[in-house]
Amino acid sequence: MLDCAFYAYLPSTISEHYFKVLFQSTISPGPIMLERIRIVLIGTSHPGNIGGVARAMHNMGLADLALVAPRCEAITQDSISRASGADHLLHQANVHATLEDAVADCTLAVGASARSRTLPWPMLSPRELADRLPAECQTAESRVALVFGREDSGLTNAELQRCHAHVHIPTNADFSSLNLAAAVQVLAYECRMAWLSQADAPAVETNADDDLATHAELERYFEHLERTLIGIDFHDPDQPRQLMARLRRLYLRARPERMEMNILRGILSATEKAANTKPPKP
Repeated sequence: MLDCAFYAYLPSTISEHYFKVLFQSTISPGPIMLERIRIVLIGTSHPGNIGGVARAMHNMGLADLALVAPRCEAITQDSISRASGADHLLHQANVHATLEDAVADCTLAVGASARSRTLPWPMLSPRELADRLPAECQTAESRVALVFGREDSGLTNAELQRCHAHVHIPTNADFSSLNLAAAVQVLAYECRMAWLSQADAPAVETNADDDLATHAELERYFEHLERTLIGIDFHDPDQPRQLMARLRRLYLRARPERMEMNILRGILSATEKAANTKPPKP
């Protein structure tokens, strides 16, 4: 049975029919799309919140939980109690030292953010994010990470700049703070509804050459790009002027494929080689 708190986060227009479909596993499609969605929690400070997130995930059929540098023990009496039967997700959760490690194999990373930033980033509503998920989860290599920050301070600018896009839950402006588990519940619900909506959609054939670059491949490209730009005196790391942040935004928005990433890396290597063979400036 759902507790009353959950109903507060569901749109009022959902009919009783959708509640039946939402939780009737016998008529649900295979959970392949949901298996490709990862919930990433960064710096969580209270074990009860991790347990609440596990419950929210299991309610909606999500099972891939990653913890980045948690500031508490993930498995405690409190977290198990708050998980309410979903404590198996706590035991199988992967713990990582950095966000980069947690999303290394992901082809899309979306950070939950309640604040406007000095450098605008692509922003989605929960429904807009959900509309993208069926296409984002088409291939076996696809992985989507939904990244949530610390209870007290959220995600840092550096962490948000490692996400392709941000998602904002449009809460009451006079009382906008959401509990971590409640925020996960909102997005997990949208993930499930997107999954149900595409149950009867025909499969889309994909070509291996069309596979999107993973987060780890993008990070290696950004490191190579910065090194090359410094080498040709285009980028001064002592006066960065947000150059790399803007280039990150550009390439993350473009969603390059692996083949395209190889081409870009080749261009950088050729640029470095050409720069090293030129005579020094007088």
